[in-house]
Amino acid sequence: MSAADPTGQQLLIVVDPVARRVDGESVRIAKDVLTAGSMAKICLPDGPGEVARAVARRGRKRTVVVGDDRALLRVVGLLHRQRELAEAPLAWVPVGPLSAVSVARVLGVPLGAVAAARAVLDGAERRLGLLADESDGVVLGGLWAPAGRPRERAGCAVARTAYRPWWSPAARTARTALALLTRPTGRLPVTGSRLRVEADGVLLADEDRPVDRVAVSAVGGLAEVAVHPQGEGPPLRCRARTVTVSGPDFRYRADERLRGPVRERTWTALEEAWRLMLPG
Repeated sequence: MSAADPTGQQLLIVVDPVARRVDGESVRIAKDVLTAGSMAKICLPDGPGEVARAVARRGRKRTVVVGDDRALLRVVGLLHRQRELAEAPLAWVPVGPLSAVSVARVLGVPLGAVAAARAVLDGAERRLGLLADESDGVVLGGLWAPAGRPRERAGCAVARTAYRPWWSPAARTARTALALLTRPTGRLPVTGSRLRVEADGVLLADEDRPVDRVAVSAVGGLAEVAVHPQGEGPPLRCRARTVTVSGPDFRYRADERLRGPVRERTWTALEEAWRLMLPG
């Protein structure tokens, strides 16, 4: 399926099947706006295999993901594993409930179908950083560990407050962005977690000093790290190229998705690792 080409833009529009199921109207609106303003090929994959094949055949087209965080992360992760991410132009129209598009709020991608589609056509391309782990996993917004402990019902509040657009006036600086990710969850009992945290080989915490939470975000080509001690007290903050967290089997949340359990995980900050269209 294609449309007239008034702007010279060539797009590969990959519509996630979950988006088609949960919000077909937003998908239709996005397709109408995008095809009216570009030469577009629309792909309606049924699963990850078809997504991979479509992206592999994209040629010089900009890939536009229409779907939630998982849909975007699937394409970014695929291109990262193939070592093609830095040169693959991407765009995103978030579709899904707010809890499923939290990364869009981090990155500054509009949540409305019309506004997001217009940003694809009229916005500006930015090169963004990310965190990559040793198993080729990627983190676009931020992560914290540990996660999934039963007492941490308020952990969801951390994620919601964390996800504000990096490009908004309220969150332009790395320190403000990290503060959003590490905002206290409330006066819950603190049991502490025995994790070892190293940043560029410098020990920030070990298993003899339990921590409440470790938060990491990719900002300005580096990893912003905040280690919150058990109980009261200010967090220890630093910037580093690599961050390693280890200890007894632990889970962590990355881009609002539960990961693990793992005994050790190392994240490396990659500067200008990918290209995304954002509002100008």
